[in-house]
Amino acid sequence: MISDFRYTKLDSRPETHSLRFRNSTAAVRLACLGAVLLLGSRLSLAVSWLPFGPDGGDARSLAQDGKDHRHLYLGTVNGWIYDSHDEGGHWRRLARVGNRDDLVLDNIIVDVTNPRHILAGTWVLGRSDGGLFVSNDAGMTWTASAEMNGQSIRALAASASNPKLLVAGTLQGVFRSSDGGVRWQRISPAGSQELHEVESIAIDPINPEIIYAGTWHLPWKTTDGGAHWNNIKQGIIDDSDVFSIIVDPKKPSTVYASACSGIYKSDDAGSKFLKIQGIPSTARRTRVLMQDPEHLETVFAGTTEGLFRSDDSGKTWFRTTGPEIIVNDVFIDPTDSKRVLLATDRGGVLASNDRGNSFESSNSGFSARQVTSYIADREHPADVYIGVVNDKNWGGVFASNTGGLSWNQQSSGLLGRDVFSLAQASDGTILSGTSHGIYRLQSGMWQRVTNVAWSVRPSLATDTATSGTAHDVAAKRGVRPVSFQQSSRQRAADYDGGIASMAQSGDTLYAGIEEGLLVSNTAGQSWSLLPSLRIRNVQHVAAAGSLVLVAGLKQAQLSTDQGKTWHDVMLPDTLTQVAAVAVAPSGELWVGGREGLFYSANGGGNWLTLPSVSIRDVNSLFYDGAGQRLLATVGGTSTLVYAVHLPEHSVRFWETGWNLRFVRPVGDHLIGATLFDGIVVQPRMVDSQQASAQ
Repeated sequence: MISDFRYTKLDSRPETHSLRFRNSTAAVRLACLGAVLLLGSRLSLAVSWLPFGPDGGDARSLAQDGKDHRHLYLGTVNGWIYDSHDEGGHWRRLARVGNRDDLVLDNIIVDVTNPRHILAGTWVLGRSDGGLFVSNDAGMTWTASAEMNGQSIRALAASASNPKLLVAGTLQGVFRSSDGGVRWQRISPAGSQELHEVESIAIDPINPEIIYAGTWHLPWKTTDGGAHWNNIKQGIIDDSDVFSIIVDPKKPSTVYASACSGIYKSDDAGSKFLKIQGIPSTARRTRVLMQDPEHLETVFAGTTEGLFRSDDSGKTWFRTTGPEIIVNDVFIDPTDSKRVLLATDRGGVLASNDRGNSFESSNSGFSARQVTSYIADREHPADVYIGVVNDKNWGGVFASNTGGLSWNQQSSGLLGRDVFSLAQASDGTILSGTSHGIYRLQSGMWQRVTNVAWSVRPSLATDTATSGTAHDVAAKRGVRPVSFQQSSRQRAADYDGGIASMAQSGDTLYAGIEEGLLVSNTAGQSWSLLPSLRIRNVQHVAAAGSLVLVAGLKQAQLSTDQGKTWHDVMLPDTLTQVAAVAVAPSGELWVGGREGLFYSANGGGNWLTLPSVSIRDVNSLFYDGAGQRLLATVGGTSTLVYAVHLPEHSVRFWETGWNLRFVRPVGDHLIGATLFDGIVVQPRMVDSQQASAQ
């Protein structure tokens, strides 16, 4: 049951601390309840906490149900497959293919004879891994094809004349199935030095024995089902990666191919290609070509610098979107070619009803955001902010005044910066620590802080590890790994480096940077580097009252006087790297990492573990003062959230159904940040399992 979803306390249990939100009118509560009930009815029961955006992110592929033109499927970069029953107006999560978060779904094939039968070809960024997955219940459940296990599948196509015949392009070569994907056979020469790393596949619409394969080293063709192959490179610049090949469905002698060197067209079935003019040289990476099924002379080119369209079979081209759009796939409704959808990086799904002349976002229900930071307004707890990475102008900061149930982008002034940390000053100002400096939110606009006094002192101790936790969180198997901007080695008024973490206590704000720790007592308007701290590359900051704990990856220091003086903290002997820190007002210090969760009641003099439960792979810690508890999330495959109630150290934990990056309290409930899927909200306060410490 989700019917008791609420943000005000309705019982007296100590773990459900009361926080009444402002603007919590009956209308708002009913709207929130309706959203939860609607979403809950659509999700698998295995997913305990409910996703609520922010909408958008990376979308990779689109496919249509041949029996219902309004039923579409959407592939992502993190294994999730979505579907829509209103032609992309709204999306719902179906399943995580392969139960992994690193599978890129670039190819989805819906069987035209049986739309419940779907195939998904997958690959993994930076690795020669992937596989073919099959669903026989319209995408709800998936099984792996044993014969294609581990294959990095970059292309997948079904024959128009024989739907049972499928061809896959992988890093190893070309494979074919004649039974709808049950059995597979390699049809390219095993061990070929040329015919491998296949990025694109096309099958002749009339004769399925004719197959085109585009590789990272020019295109190939077979006319006998793979018994013999010929390199069809005449007219194409040498060593061109071929991203897409399409064959005219009415005139198969017309073949289009896109490569890193441009777009090519052949009128003699690939014997000779001519380079098409009109596409800017800067948009050479044309990931996808698509013909309008109602007007075959209209060809779309989805590039890394927008969508181009030709209405004269490629003679002339014009761009219909801005150059900032990275197009991964193009879908054109065969029953109404005015309806065009794009799967894009960062912007998610874009929809057009005028043949691609104009587009608008169509991401309701689809979220693939990498959330790294969170802050809730102290005066108005329903007002929360999150920071995201890897989304440039589509990311930055998102704000919610419904406790995380709905989101609006609030990134004006951030200039596409990645946001690693968020904080709130004592006067209520929200601050963001980005990949390029500190910003303050003023009247809805982010303003860069330029009054920063900082310098590098050669005598500082340096953490020996080179990869930071905040960096790793943003880059973990991500599509576009990010890193902190290395600052110049001089005193300056405008700090342009990365802000790994931020914390606040009283009137003082702290910001961890590569050079040490910045401090502000002016609500973030000016900052200075603490001269007394000896640690550089500060990844973690936690503060409570006059206590401040800072840590690099292998070092920590503690101040008991708001940063005036510091002393070294000896970390637990078994802890190889610090992944998270927290401080309780009582003076307890908490640190976590791969080896577990540790606490100290004497400033790091000695460290203890919880005797009641083993918590390992800790990736975040947060002291919840209102609930008098420490909240912890863990990495790996775990989907649990832990709450350690202080001071007795009793432990509760919840099954969330998600791998979480961190968790925070919102009213009576918890809100979590997933690794790649945006925000999830605890649907109702339930009793968890509990272990009591001795």
